[in-house]
Amino acid sequence: MQPSKLQEIMLKASSFIQNNLYIKSISGGLMSLMPVLIIGAIFSLINGLPLDAYQEFLVSTGLKPFVELPVIFTNNMLALYASFAIAFRLTNELGKDGFSAGVLSMLSFLIVTPLGVAEGGGVAIMQQWLGATGFFAAMLVAVFVGRMFCVILDKGLYIRMPAGVPPQIERSFAALVPGFLFVIAALIINAIFAATQFVSIHGFIFGFIQTPLTNIGASPIAYILVVFLIHLLWWFGIHGVIVLGVGVMMPILTPLGLENLAYFQEGLTPPNVIIWGSITLVLMGGSGTTLGLVIAMLRAKAARYRTLGRLAIVPGIFGINEPIIFGTPMVLNTKFLVPFLGIPTFTAFMTWLLTIIGILPTLNGFGPPLGTPAVVHGFLMGGWRVAAWQVVLSLFHFLVIMRISKKQMQKHTLKNRIRGKPQHRAC
Repeated sequence: MQPSKLQEIMLKASSFIQNNLYIKSISGGLMSLMPVLIIGAIFSLINGLPLDAYQEFLVSTGLKPFVELPVIFTNNMLALYASFAIAFRLTNELGKDGFSAGVLSMLSFLIVTPLGVAEGGGVAIMQQWLGATGFFAAMLVAVFVGRMFCVILDKGLYIRMPAGVPPQIERSFAALVPGFLFVIAALIINAIFAATQFVSIHGFIFGFIQTPLTNIGASPIAYILVVFLIHLLWWFGIHGVIVLGVGVMMPILTPLGLENLAYFQEGLTPPNVIIWGSITLVLMGGSGTTLGLVIAMLRAKAARYRTLGRLAIVPGIFGINEPIIFGTPMVLNTKFLVPFLGIPTFTAFMTWLLTIIGILPTLNGFGPPLGTPAVVHGFLMGGWRVAAWQVVLSLFHFLVIMRISKKQMQKHTLKNRIRGKPQHRAC
């Protein structure tokens, strides 16, 4: 049976997006950061394991500062690595020297990143913008530098060396002219934003998104909308939890959580249905509610996804899912757009609905520390019913992902039929 016209259009549109040079470069750059992401996730777990005796042991033995170092120089500097990797991939795709473009991209990113004042005088690079919070700016810089690097070389605007000069030296001198142009452009951008209330391009990205949302209150519509927008921003590479969660909703919802906690300590029913914990509750496995996806990956037919699932399952249980976000990758991946946005949004709606009709208790306002495993996290905030709800949700998410995976296989078969390729029965 011939597919409908709409199906053909969707297949062509999906193929166009997946084969887009810039999306491929961003995806490839993120995938190349997998070793950094995995190491960061494991040491985040080692450093933040929420056991008092364990944390006291780290402090008393003097190990705490050392186990923090891998986290500081991996996850907390993700944007810096991405600025190199994405430009490297993009330039290589266009047949030019990716290493030079990557270094120049990283240099440009550092120039547009504001400096702070170090203790005792001097300046310091603010790590605030070197991690996931600065990823969107790093992505823009990398794409711009990578593409313009190739344009400048194609126009012949570079220093030519005489015959017989080693290729490494020739490539280094060829990057000088583009490098000066990129540094000048980065300085101009830095100066422009420094003269505004945003201070930097990072502040502009955050401020531009936060400003329209500052008046949002703790209503069900705001709660569900924010959960949706958090993941929409993440899909574009912006750390949605920090932009909308920590930056906007946390100041609004934290007092409501403290009020709930006061009622709970007095043995009374907490009054506020939506608190800050309502957002953290539905993000089992991290942003995207990816715990069900990680479990599904353990059964994937593709070796790449099985391996990723095995590496990510333990960190995912503790809410650390950078390997999944950037290793799958979720960012700008049309195949995961619907579940990545839809599952957390649906989960938020159902959690709110079951709370107002009395099936789930109102959260007590207690804020479990970062890294508290799912289910345990729910038990601490609402007792056995909330913990059981997280188990049900994890199973539901797993089944949804498996269903979507089956649909993707059917679309792949349909795509092959359109192209006239022979079909093979699965083993």
